[in-house]
Parts: sequence; C-alpha cells; structure tokens
Amino acid sequence: MAQHTFMPTDKDYGYTFGAKMPLVHLRSGDVLSTYTEDCFGGVIKTVDDLPSQVCTMPYLNPVTGPFFIEDAEPGDTLAVHFLSIVPARTTGVSSTFPHFGALTSTSHTASLQPSLEERVWLYDIDVKAGVVRYRARLSEYTADLPLDPMHGTVGVAPGGFEARSSLTCDTHGGNMDTPELRAGTTLYLGVNVHGAMLGLGDGHARQGQGEASGVAVEVAMYTTIAVEVIKGVSTPWPRIESDTAIMSVGCARPLEDAFRISQHDLVGWTAELTGLDLLDAYQLVAQAGTAPVGNVCDPNYTMLAALPKPNLRGVAAYGGAHERLRSQPHSTSAGTGAR
Repeated sequence: MAQHTFMPTDKDYGYTFGAKMPLVHLRSGDVLSTYTEDCFGGVIKTVDDLPSQVCTMPYLNPVTGPFFIEDAEPGDTLAVHFLSIVPARTTGVSSTFPHFGALTSTSHTASLQPSLEERVWLYDIDVKAGVVRYRARLSEYTADLPLDPMHGTVGVAPGGFEARSSLTCDTHGGNMDTPELRAGTTLYLGVNVHGAMLGLGDGHARQGQGEASGVAVEVAMYTTIAVEVIKGVSTPWPRIESDTAIMSVGCARPLEDAFRISQHDLVGWTAELTGLDLLDAYQLVAQAGTAPVGNVCDPNYTMLAALPKPNLRGVAAYGGAHERLRSQPHSTSAGTGAR
C-alpha cells in the first residue's frame, strides 16, 4: 500500500469521463488524498454572482482526475472507499436556474410558463460544529442543517471509446448525486478500460434526496480515498456499500426506468450473496428494501435500491472489500485551511 497526495491546478480538471490522460498512477490498495473544486469552479463568491453570468459553458462540474489504477482491466470491479470528505471552504453555494431542476420547465419537459428566477444562496459551513446554515434570501429565516459531506460525481471511463459529460450518469458512474456517497461508504464501479481512469468531484456539504432544485450546497472538498481492484468480477451498474446496507444504483430517464434498473440489480445481487432463488430474493427486497432518490434533474435521473445488511446473514459483498478498505490508515484531509 502506498499513500499519495495530489493537489490539482486549474489545468488538471476535466469535464468528461474518458478522453483525458491520467494525472496520477495508483495501484490496488493505495490511498489518495486530493482536492476537488465545486461544480461552479469556485467563481461564485456572492449572491450577486449569477451562474449564467460568471460561469462559462460547458465548463461546469469539474472533475479531479483521471487516476490510472495499474491493476484494473475490463471485466474487473474497482472499489473506491471514501475515508474522509472535508469541506475546503467555510461557505457553500446553491442556486436556482431558469430552465433546470425538478420544478420548472426544461428543454425535455417544455411548458408555456415563465422560467424560474436565477437566484443564489450562500451557506455558512461550520465543520467543527457539524452545521450548514441556511439563510432565506427574502426574510430573516435561518435554519441550522446537519453537515453531511458527499461527492455528487464519481466515475470511471466508459467503454467503447466513449467520453461522457461530467454532468450526467450511467453505468460508468458519473454525476449520480446521491447523498449515500459520503465518508465511510464504498462505491463499486465496473472497469471498462485499462486503468479504469477514476475521477471525482462535485462536493456537496449536504444535499436533500432528489436534489430537487438541481443544485445542492456546493463546496470544494479535501477528500481521501482508498482503492482496490477486484479481479475477474464484473459490476453492471454502480453499487454502494455502507456499514449498514448494500445499495444498487440505476441511472435513466424516465425515473421509473432508473427505479427498475436499481431494483433489478439489487435483487440479482441479493440472490447471489444469499443463495436465494431469484423470486425469493425479489420478495425479500420488495418487503425489506428502501428506494432512496439520487437526482431528478440531471440528463439522467438516479435511483437507488437499498437492503439492510442483517438480511444478508453475515455474507460479505465483494469478498469483504468494504471492511478492508475502511480500516486503511489515513489523514483527515488533503490540506489545511480554506481555499
């Protein structure tokens, strides 16, 4: 095992998965500490900095990477464990957009109504207190919300020489926008190209299920991950493991297809782990499972299907990769102080 630190410069950020040369080479078992910029590239600093005026399309949702995993080959699975995710700034940013989000007219859901006002909110982030402070723009209302850092975007290169925008998600991972990608969880991604080409970004100080407005509490992050290559084991859709549950991810439009993908994968995974007949596993997931929503605003929507681990009767997924990776020694961040 080796420990690496990589602090990107502006030229190191990518906006696709695939079609970019690797920045760092890692091996299975290595630990990496790095920095990721927020989805706006750090340019929004006041409530008057409207994204449409200060951001440059298509340079949104920058990803740090890719990281080349020496041992990874197509048909393998890459396990990515989040050892720590720490906000790198004391202020987070959110916004509404005229034609983006779940409750407005969009290019794919067109309607004859006025577009939403573009508005920016700033959130105070207190890491020590574990608080994200919401402030209403048009009143004195405030609310202290629990700090729950996560990464909205994590993925590997797609297969077939494809390059996919960092704004969308699919079988390769990408912009899944699920709050379940927090410190202490392990993400499993199917490897499509030699080296996997892992990238991550889109840090959120917190996000509600569904990311209904299209924007979470966006903030740069210091993040430490541990990686492991699981040889000869394929993973058709992204999967997540926490200390308490296993989760399958489905990405598609309409939302019901994303739901079906996630449920289908979890039923098959449950049958594989427990030895249950497929319909018996279906019945178990149907009665014991939950369906957390990732996002309902991106080019593809994200649904999860989750099953509490006690239903697995002690069987470890992926040969116990989650337990191995969570025990890796690490520092709490890739840097100190706000940027």
